[in-house]
This record gives sequence, C-alpha cells and structure tokens, in this order.
Amino acid sequence: MKPASRHDVMAALTVTFLAIPQGLAYALIADLPPVVGLYAATLPAIIGSLTRSSRFVISGPTNALSLLVGGTVGAVAASQGASPVEVAVALAFGIGTIQVLAGIFRLGALVDYISAPVVLGYITGAAVLIGMGQLGHLTGTPMERGHLPHQLSTWWGGLGDTHLPTLCVGLGTFCLVLMVRKWNRSWPSALIAVGATTLCSFAFGFQEMGIRVVADLSVVQAALPPLTLPRFSLVLVVLPIALAGTVLSLVESTAVGRSIASKTGERLDSSQEFLGQGLANLSAAFCGGYPVSGSLSRSSLNWKAGAKTPWAGAFSGLLVLILVWTAGPFVNLVPLTSLGGLLLVIAWELLDGSRMAATLKSNWGDALAFVCTVVGTWTVSLDKAIFIGVGISIVLFLRRARLLVVGNLEVNAAGQLQESSPDQPSTRCPSIRVLHIEGSLFFGAAGELMGALDLATEDPAVRALVVRLKRTQGLDITTAQVFAQKSELLRTEQRTLILVGMRSETMKILDRTGASGRIGRENLFPTETAWFQAMDHALHHALAKTKGHDQHGPCP
Repeated sequence: MKPASRHDVMAALTVTFLAIPQGLAYALIADLPPVVGLYAATLPAIIGSLTRSSRFVISGPTNALSLLVGGTVGAVAASQGASPVEVAVALAFGIGTIQVLAGIFRLGALVDYISAPVVLGYITGAAVLIGMGQLGHLTGTPMERGHLPHQLSTWWGGLGDTHLPTLCVGLGTFCLVLMVRKWNRSWPSALIAVGATTLCSFAFGFQEMGIRVVADLSVVQAALPPLTLPRFSLVLVVLPIALAGTVLSLVESTAVGRSIASKTGERLDSSQEFLGQGLANLSAAFCGGYPVSGSLSRSSLNWKAGAKTPWAGAFSGLLVLILVWTAGPFVNLVPLTSLGGLLLVIAWELLDGSRMAATLKSNWGDALAFVCTVVGTWTVSLDKAIFIGVGISIVLFLRRARLLVVGNLEVNAAGQLQESSPDQPSTRCPSIRVLHIEGSLFFGAAGELMGALDLATEDPAVRALVVRLKRTQGLDITTAQVFAQKSELLRTEQRTLILVGMRSETMKILDRTGASGRIGRENLFPTETAWFQAMDHALHHALAKTKGHDQHGPCP
C-alpha cells in the first residue's frame, strides 16, 4: 500500500464534514440513538478502507441499509427482550460473518446476478420511506412505525397538533442545505445547515421551546466507542434479516466501487471487496455500531476531494473517532427536526427520475422487477422486499438463460448452406435438416431443446438431422441425455442425428455421460481449425446416410 499524502489528509477532512451529520441522520432512520451512527463511521471506515480493493470507497452508515435496520430492530428487540442497539450489533456481526465467508470462498461474482432494476426499485422505495418517515420529526407529532399507509395515516391523524417552531426549524434546515448547494456545491452544506441550527439550539434554548433534540433520545457522552460483544442467540434470530442485509450491503458497495472505478480506471476484486466490507461490519459489531455499507456520497466526495490512497478513508474514520471522544456533548443539542430536514434532501436526491423512466421503458421484465420491488418496500418488511427483488432477479436470469436461439438451415442447389424457415423445408434436399443452436445448454433448456429437435424431425421426409453446436455452452448431463434419447429414437426409424461443432469441453461431457456412445462416434464432428470444415464433413456424412431416400432426386 502506498504511503499517505497530504491529499489524503485534505480528502479525509472534507469527508468528515459530511460523515458527522449523515451518521446522526442515518441512525435516526435506523431507529437507534444518534451516537450509534457516529460509532458506525469510525472503526468500520478505518478497517474497510484498509482491507478492500478500492482506494476510494468508504464504509459507514448508509440510507438504504439504515432503513432495513430501522424496519427490523424494534420488532426483534421487543420479541427477544433486548435493546435495539443489541439487535443492531448482532445484525452487524451476522452480516459481517456472511460477507467474510463470501470473500474467502471467492463468491464476488454472485452480486452480478442481482439486476439493476431490483436495486433501483429498492432505492426508490427506500427514498420514499425515508422522506415520509421524517414527517413526524418535522411537525413534532407522533408517527407510528409500520408499512407506509399506516405511517401516513397516523401522521395525518395528529397533524392538527403540529408544533410550529419545530416545523420552522426543519423546513429552515431543508432550505438552507439547498441554498448552500446552489451557492457553492463544494461547501459542506449538510454540516453548515445542521451546525447552524445546533448553534441556534444552544443560543436560544430549543429544548425550552419544545423542540426535541438528540439528548431527548439518548445523551451522548464524550468518550470513545464502547466495546460491545454480540449475543449469539440474537445473531441466530436475525440471520434471515442478516442475509437480506448482506445482499443489500454487497450490491450497494459494489455499485459504489464500480461507479468510481469507471472514472478512474481502477481494477476491483469483487471477492476482496466482500472481505473488506465484511471486516468493516464485524468491526461495527464490536464498537457499538450497526450494519454498514459503501457510502456513495462519502466515497464520491473522497475521490473528488483528491484522495490518492486508502489512507484517506482510514483518516476520516479516525477524525470522526476523535470528534466523538472530544465533542460528544455538543451533539446533544442537534435538533431532531434539523436531521429530518437533511434527510428530506437526501431522500429527494435518491429519486432518479431518468433511470426510473428508462427502466420502465426498457422491457416488461425489467419494468416488472422495478415495480414489484418498489411496491414490496411499501407493503412488506424490508428484508422480505429484498428477497422479493432477489427472487425476481433469479427468475429473470433463468428465463433469459434458458432461451435458445434456433436457426434453420438448408442445403441449396449449389450444395451450400442457407437460412430457411422451419415450416418451409428445402425442396432441393428435404431429407436433410440443419439446425444452428445458440445459447446455454444447461438443464433448464432441456425442454426447449427437445421441442426444437422434435419440430425439426416431425416431417418423416427428414432422414438426417444435423445440429450445429458451435455457439453453445454449458452442456450438462440433462441436455446430453436429450441428444442421446433423440438419437436412439431416430435410429429406430432408420434416421440419423448428427452433432457438429462441439468444443473440447462439450465433447468431454458427451463422453463422460455416455451420450457419445449412444449417439455414435461416427455421428459426432467436433470443431476443427478451418472454418466450416467440421460442417462440411458432417454434411457429407448426412448425404451418405440419406442416399436413396430423397424422393426429389439426389441431394447435391
């Protein structure tokens, strides 16, 4: 690893200005004491930065993962007689363990099977939930947890008791963030807005005015993060939620890393990213934090601020650690409605209208995955919404993976191959049918493959069926048996199945499964170095097999 530079120190200072208000705000989403969000931005940022492959990605609390935590810790804590922090710690330990194992066993490629529409759907649904979830903080009225319709109905019912000073501070924070960004986007708008309202809280005594502050939730002490040990009985209870959190954390972190790498040319190791993210989550479990992921906003800022090495992310975690140790009591005066106003801005920025429109217009599968995931976030628990999205991704993958492209060829008057229609067989050589197949020949395509072979041989005039497999892959025992069974059936009718263009790995499967013997070695023509040489040999073999069977005269 390269030594740190002054650019890393400056980038770390810049990121810290964003990490503090975000840590407090995201802990609010997670239904945890605000200081827990700061703890999650200390050691996890240090460990994650030094152990992952990306130089720029910073681990810490994120909005989408915080929402998942907030939707589960309360119910689990109530059912298990534990505190929300204990549940969050157990969840971080479970997620970290799964991620470390995924990294050790080199399972980095698995994240590619979660489709982009599913991720976009979860983030879009989460953005709406985050924004709507702050309405109670903005108006100073009760707002019960639960599904989105229930939250809105309880908030609407108490709207007549809106606390005007609270509403003014919250909306003021929202407007101040937007104005600072309009003046100069390089300024730490979140820190400026939250810092300004906190100074006003100190100067004018917001608590005496009835405006709730962080201290009303949990008093922050000037101290280092505590050493926490996860309760393993809780880890087992939250394991299904940990699986959902693992998927979300890895998808989110990978998306962040790849987004930055596409601009820097940096090469990423997905499995190393899994390992680094897992170690970051394990460190969160032992320092009183909660599950973390790669932060898009802080990572992008880290890169744009000039970071050169992973030390920038480590320094940012160290700076947050020092501030928690020395300036903790100042955090007690932060108005909750101010954090709510900040989260409204964050929620609005998460809504990507252009990507949503493009997804809905792309194809019905992507649109369905997006819509189902969005609706799932609003109607079921968030861990179930993630599993719904993952399930849709798997179904769409299997549907696309099993699709075979089947082309029909024929021998023309010049003795050459040309494309033909399956329902219009060759009038020149109807006794030979040639199929060109592309796609994956795994077990899921067995039915489709059998249907294509049956269709090609339903005309009794076809005496030889030549199947070109040059552009196929993934042959397994199921599809090998399809070829073997079809060959044996045709043989009983004095007809022949001929396979051509098989690569070495395909031939090995045919040999190992015994399919080559059942088809007949003389009917197998593996790929050769010269173009179409194997096909020429296969056609000559087919012509020899059909000699005397063509009622329209000899084939060329």
